[in-house]
Amino acid sequence: MLHGPNLSSLPPLSGLLGKETLANLPTPVRQYRLQLPSGNRELSVKLDNLSGDIYGGNKVRKLEYILHRARQKRCERIATFGTVGSHHALATSLYADRLGYPCICFLSHQRPTPNVSTSLRMHVQIGTSVVRYGGAYRNRLQILRENLWGRHPWVVPAGGTNWVGCYGFVCAGVELAEQIAAGLLPPPDRLYVAAGTMGTAAGLALGLTVSGLETEVHAVRVSDTSVCNEDGLKHILTKTARMMHRLDSSIPRRISQRVNLRLRHEFYAGGYAHSNEETEAAIRFAKDELDLELEETYTGKAMAAVIRDLNERHAGSRTFLFWNTYSSAELPLDANASVDTDALPEEFLRYLM
Repeated sequence: MLHGPNLSSLPPLSGLLGKETLANLPTPVRQYRLQLPSGNRELSVKLDNLSGDIYGGNKVRKLEYILHRARQKRCERIATFGTVGSHHALATSLYADRLGYPCICFLSHQRPTPNVSTSLRMHVQIGTSVVRYGGAYRNRLQILRENLWGRHPWVVPAGGTNWVGCYGFVCAGVELAEQIAAGLLPPPDRLYVAAGTMGTAAGLALGLTVSGLETEVHAVRVSDTSVCNEDGLKHILTKTARMMHRLDSSIPRRISQRVNLRLRHEFYAGGYAHSNEETEAAIRFAKDELDLELEETYTGKAMAAVIRDLNERHAGSRTFLFWNTYSSAELPLDANASVDTDALPEEFLRYLM
């Protein structure tokens, strides 16, 4: 069992970077007692599904800092990347719209899931400029030139994963440590979170380490290994730690080497937005036992890892925490409004069927 965090000498991380106030923080935690085939188990859940009123989940914590940088640089519009059902792309467009920025989303195809049609309809309703993105490198470069050249954009990477976005989850890790110190939950031995572009997991691991916790973060891979891999994870950890040290020299330069972080590959289910019986069973379990709505692309896979590990023979001696990154906010979508199909690339119209 871990000891509680030592926050007495913690640097004031929340003040290192300016931010837009977009998220509803701190998000609550909830504890459950579960009866499983392996015995009675305890599970804590961090309800980051409640992090935003127009879109919750993990993206808004990153966007608070990323969009503030756009304001500092006096940019005129926001641009980002994702698939047609990307939570990140939709969250970015929604919060950019709230701050008065037009948004361009460069989107690619994915396996159809229930949320894709809703996401595209929401993009059309708020006026997102949706651009079909893909093909060879020269083709992608030409698409970017045609849509961004001379328009003074702030370009947000896929998933909001750069050191600025990652920093939002460093602060989230500290937030959790403060809740532990306040007695709202026990210190978790393991924390489970879905990992697409890895910024969320990397930031949490750094924030917990800065707070003096030895929690092992289990980052459950949901993207292809070309995007989500150990080398990339090391890079974002090192970059974020280096920039934090530059902002505050009391933060150890090599703190990224002390994080307790494990990338889990065995729940990928064959592809991004693909599913299997273990994922579907985890989604049903979350609904029936935890009253949580999860989905098959990200959080269902992370919950599958939680359930498998909870059923290990020695799991009763450990405390587990699931970080829910799936928004439960009701989208401000006018369900009765017709869709202006001219606002979407022709190749994307099939997702509306």
